[in-house]
Amino acid sequence: MKYNVKKEEEKVLNHEGAEAFVMTPRLELYTAVVTALLDDKLYETNNEQVKRIVSLIAIVDPMFVAQLAVYTRTKMYLRSVPLLLLVELAKVHNGDDLVSRAVAQTILRADEITELLACYQLRNPSTDKRKKLGKLSHQIQAGLQQAFNRFDEYQFAKYNHNGLEVSLRDALFLVHPKAKDEAQQALFDKITNKSLAVPYTWETELSALGQTKFANEEQRTQAFRIKWEELIDSGKVGYMALMRNLRNILECRVSVKHIEKVCATLADPKAVASAKQLPFRYLSAYREVQEITSPSTAAVLSALEAATLCSAANMEGFDADTKVLLACDVSGSMHYPISPRSKVENYDIGLMLAMLLKNRCSQVVSGIFGDTWMPINLPSGGILANTMKLRSHGNKVGFSTNGHLVIDWLIEHHEVMDKVMMFTDCQMWDSYGRSASLRNSWHRYKTIAPNAKLYLFDLMGYGQLPLSLAEKDVCLIAGWSDKVFDVLKAIEEGSNALTVISNTKI
Repeated sequence: MKYNVKKEEEKVLNHEGAEAFVMTPRLELYTAVVTALLDDKLYETNNEQVKRIVSLIAIVDPMFVAQLAVYTRTKMYLRSVPLLLLVELAKVHNGDDLVSRAVAQTILRADEITELLACYQLRNPSTDKRKKLGKLSHQIQAGLQQAFNRFDEYQFAKYNHNGLEVSLRDALFLVHPKAKDEAQQALFDKITNKSLAVPYTWETELSALGQTKFANEEQRTQAFRIKWEELIDSGKVGYMALMRNLRNILECRVSVKHIEKVCATLADPKAVASAKQLPFRYLSAYREVQEITSPSTAAVLSALEAATLCSAANMEGFDADTKVLLACDVSGSMHYPISPRSKVENYDIGLMLAMLLKNRCSQVVSGIFGDTWMPINLPSGGILANTMKLRSHGNKVGFSTNGHLVIDWLIEHHEVMDKVMMFTDCQMWDSYGRSASLRNSWHRYKTIAPNAKLYLFDLMGYGQLPLSLAEKDVCLIAGWSDKVFDVLKAIEEGSNALTVISNTKI
């Protein structure tokens, strides 16, 4: 055969200057979106990230884009990037009600109505200075009309903040929702007249107390202790709010009875399931609480461990005969906050996901890699404690991304694993200048472990891979939610991430 030869796969250089493989547009869009908070990353600014996502939306099947928007909101628990997908999809797709159906399924909170319109305004600026935005897409409008019919007065009032670029009243006038009954028309009139009832929330209670002047710090602590005990008894503090305020609750020294209530809520399987928290939220709370000297600290830490176990309870693991290696990238590029407001770094997410999976497996080797690879023995259970132990070793392996050393170690020790899982930003290279690569090491390893499979958990979505997915034993999973393990299950059943998303009903 001289002419119709096998097509060469397109190769590029990654952000470290090493050879890498490009993804298909759908795969690149998936990885970019499920790892996006739309803040600057180390190798990509927010503007660059948005530009790349927008360019991919223009060439990817509209149905897949709509499904991805719904999937990232309902399964991956992201909020900003699904709205960007919908706004940009409305520009390139028309002729049916796909966009309106996707909007209706994606808007899960009342404030997402105004957030979507603010995104639309930013992406479609008006040339008329008297108007906030250009002509609103009929499909966006139709989807938001359905969303308006979904919320009650409390939900609208809770998120009706002053000073925003697009207010709830603005949204009502832009969207023109049709009230489904007289009661809802009365509610829309309240939005118009700015007469929504001020909702009782824990924020308003604490804010009012914060304006009070106290004679001394002891009086202030006592007042906040009484208020927090009231709030805990009321049951009106949401799950995420409770986790974010554990330091405040401990520092104002609420009673043992109230600590027990807090811990019971944190560890309640139903509360964990309905809260839909990203795994790293538990780690963030755990780290915060660890710093507090209090007789109640141990109980709260145990409750957070129990909550994390609940979140992992329905994850698919591997049977007792399956040998799994979990390798976490702790290179310099992973030591980057996921947002300017967060103490959580990208490598925290990788460590946490790895320890969640470790909890569901029987035979595991786990460790971290940078300049070198370090296996670290960890006990069963204690997902958060194990994550913190891994984290404590993070500066012992250097800050390059020599992922090939993980595989070289397996070869050197003639260790045959069934699954090799790497939690990384995929920016692999050889800092020693010996032209080594993950791809070459993996091909060598397959001579001693022909049935092994390599799983790349992409935590940053930059769009390049150190190996080709055309190789049947290499799999890609992306994202920060525990739902990545649903994709892992699908892969084990012969499917892949794109099929999982394509099964989302619109």
